[in-house]
Amino acid sequence: MDENSNRYLLNTLGAFIMKNLIQLFIFLFSGCFLASAKKSKPNVLFIMSDDLNTALSGFGHPQCKTPELDKLASRGLRFENMHCQYPVCGASRASLMSGLYPYKNGTLGNAGTLRGNMPDVVTMSQMFRNNGYWVGRVSKIYHMGIPGEILVGTATRDDPHSWDETVNIKAPEQHAAGVSTHWSPKDKGSQTFEGVEAEGDDLVHADGMAASHAIDFLKRNKDKPFFLACGFVRPHVPLVAPAKYFDLYDRDSMEAPVVPEHDLEDVPQIIRNYKRNSTTYGVTPELHKGLLEAYYASISFMDAQVGRILDVLGELDLAENTIVVFTSDHGYMLGHHHKFQKQHLFEESTRVPFILSVPWMKKQHGKATTHITELIDLYPTLASLTGLKAPVQLQGKSMVSILKTPASKEWEKDMAFTISRSGGESIRTHDWRYTHWGYGEKGQELYDLKKDPGEFTNLAADPNYSFSMKKLKKQLLSKRIEAGYSAERFGKKKK
Repeated sequence: MDENSNRYLLNTLGAFIMKNLIQLFIFLFSGCFLASAKKSKPNVLFIMSDDLNTALSGFGHPQCKTPELDKLASRGLRFENMHCQYPVCGASRASLMSGLYPYKNGTLGNAGTLRGNMPDVVTMSQMFRNNGYWVGRVSKIYHMGIPGEILVGTATRDDPHSWDETVNIKAPEQHAAGVSTHWSPKDKGSQTFEGVEAEGDDLVHADGMAASHAIDFLKRNKDKPFFLACGFVRPHVPLVAPAKYFDLYDRDSMEAPVVPEHDLEDVPQIIRNYKRNSTTYGVTPELHKGLLEAYYASISFMDAQVGRILDVLGELDLAENTIVVFTSDHGYMLGHHHKFQKQHLFEESTRVPFILSVPWMKKQHGKATTHITELIDLYPTLASLTGLKAPVQLQGKSMVSILKTPASKEWEKDMAFTISRSGGESIRTHDWRYTHWGYGEKGQELYDLKKDPGEFTNLAADPNYSFSMKKLKKQLLSKRIEAGYSAERFGKKKK
């Protein structure tokens, strides 16, 4: 072979090698880009409990056993001063999902729907859906009648625009086989404290079923960006849990909240007897122990289901690219102030547990913040963490600065605003809680939280606190307008 032929063969071989190297480089670069793109779109797992106050072991309440949520807290940041915007299921959930105060979105209770009040609203999950995420709901996220809708497997107040796929749960609830006890003998309604030490394993009951469907969603959608909202219904009454979760507790050792005997004598008449134990529930000291055992057992059951989902998240190699949120729709009274259940404006009713786990923010894992935050802050926070553009009308504030530095001085929110039935409105600052009822016409409450964290002594009528009263009332009225209140819309006089 002559020199020209050799040169031709070498040039041809070189061109062939170069072409394939370029193709290999393109292939590898594309793979890196796709991997990078996947990381740039983190998944979101949003878990919401129902009627859960901060009675969790990770929030300083050792009576209640929540090992799985404790593990989640060790991989995230605990928000110890998080407050709901309305302590009832429908209004609170509509507020969280819209990122708007109840006055703004018009949902002031359990009636109606968020979409019915705001046809053009872009909900939190809808934002993800609009940006290429596959979005799913399992069980209760918007309001559902519990236990009624679990018994028949419906979700009549859901928002179809918020999801690509949904699962409703049908379970026996208070009709489950087992040992059933009524712990509130005077209450004959659907919200009575009925505890059921149920037969069967976790999968026979509502939250066990919900966890299984959530796991199925993760397995089917692990290769695409997803937003999954899983709503657990415990510890909402009826307090149903497999018997093994009751076995975790010693009923005789249950400790009820310590409340002064005459605690309610200085509060406005409009709230004095509302859901008061002596008139509505009839829970004796002995019954109280059984009620608390059932409440904690149902929490431990729910906690175990959280653990099942998080375990599968790890098994599917999704944990490092999935933001996990756990919270409740509102707090819950368990004998505090001689009262039970919700729709009050005391701390136990407005404050909720909140854990936010962002895998790549490892320096803050296991830590806590006492900054005042509100559930409406979740929507803009998730938008910031995932790089999505949130609607401009959101009223919450991104908590990313707190996630970066729990003691961050950049966080400027200094009060939480919560409203309730009968024109009740409350602001909670670091030092004070100021509440008025009937839009100020039917009484006021003022509590010095540094001296009186239990909110037992109403200082509203004490002249020594008149300056603080005037200042806080002015702040509340200003916040009310900012939150979307108008006399024309709600038919009340501004005071």
